[in-house]
Amino acid sequence: MAKKAVQDVPVKGKLVFVRNDFNVPLGAAGEITDDTRIRASLPTLRYLLESGARVVCSSHLGRPKGEVIPDCSLAPVAKRLGELMGKTVAFCPETVGAKAEKAKARLKPGQLLLLENLRFHPGETRNDPAFAAELARGIDLYVDDAFGACHRAHASIDAITRCVPLAVAGLLLKKEIDSLRLAADEPARPYLVILGGAKVSDKIPLLKHLVTKADTILVGGAMAYTFLKARGMHIGYSKVEDECLDTCLEILRRAEAGGVRFLLPMDHIAATRAEANITVRIIRPGEEIPGEMMGLDIGPETVEAYEAEIARARLVFWNGPMGVFEVDTFSGGTMAIALAMAASQAMTIIGGGDSLAAVSQAGVAERIGHISTGGGASLEFLAGDKLPGIEALAEA
Repeated sequence: MAKKAVQDVPVKGKLVFVRNDFNVPLGAAGEITDDTRIRASLPTLRYLLESGARVVCSSHLGRPKGEVIPDCSLAPVAKRLGELMGKTVAFCPETVGAKAEKAKARLKPGQLLLLENLRFHPGETRNDPAFAAELARGIDLYVDDAFGACHRAHASIDAITRCVPLAVAGLLLKKEIDSLRLAADEPARPYLVILGGAKVSDKIPLLKHLVTKADTILVGGAMAYTFLKARGMHIGYSKVEDECLDTCLEILRRAEAGGVRFLLPMDHIAATRAEANITVRIIRPGEEIPGEMMGLDIGPETVEAYEAEIARARLVFWNGPMGVFEVDTFSGGTMAIALAMAASQAMTIIGGGDSLAAVSQAGVAERIGHISTGGGASLEFLAGDKLPGIEALAEA
């Protein structure tokens, strides 16, 4: 897992290709509504520019599926990146070809160029060697700083590393690897994992792995109801994945056999619909959810129990909300977990996605030990999977 990083190699005067993750949310007018991922890229870019490199940045945005979609252009990113960097960022409206080559050739040490959306080309998601070779033309050094895309075997992540003299990790990617290894390799004990979100099917590989690693696993969100139904509870109209019931029972058996405490919600905030200003009912421990209602958040006793587990842990990893936190009525459980994480003395790790939105909404993001920029990538990393974007980099 030890990979060579950008600080380990000479960069002065070199033409450096940086794969970033600028897949930021855009508003109706094309404005950037959250620049977290752009800000996360700054340390690597500043290091390279201050060290005299000529820098070519690249990223995907959205899912244009190999077509030029104006609403997915990286032009707004170039503007915002320039504002954050405090210097001009050249933008090329093409990714490869004559215009891109001329733009690269004009770069001087300390200057930065952003290419247009990689996914405007079908060769990107196909991991096409020919497209990768075009991206790599004239490049002296490849730097991967896009952890959120490292689990994808795409041309700018995987194939390009075989077309350049050297491929290394950026500062952000190195931080991600170092932080997540705390949980993946020899975690501090007690090691607590909190998982939520809508679908248990998305997290089955992770759960199967974590029942051999964690001391305690807490489950919330809609995915909890598949486990509760598997245990025989009547869950009303709650979302459930019936095809996963047997797998959930298998995971529960594995946890019990391995001495892993596997906690599910004891009480619930239920309603007929996930809407604001709707009448809710607290389903107490031992009660069942009425047929016309669905569980939409963890209840107060579950919150208290989960807070206590966080307080006693030395390492906590959290991915996924405890309820429909986008609706204020059902955000209490998720906000409570975010605040408990911030107050904890443990090393705390957030696995990106909605959990990042939750700690930001709670105003405690700066009090979390590490917030991963890649939800899917962090889950695959912790599940023990090999990520193509990391595997392709040079060994330290």
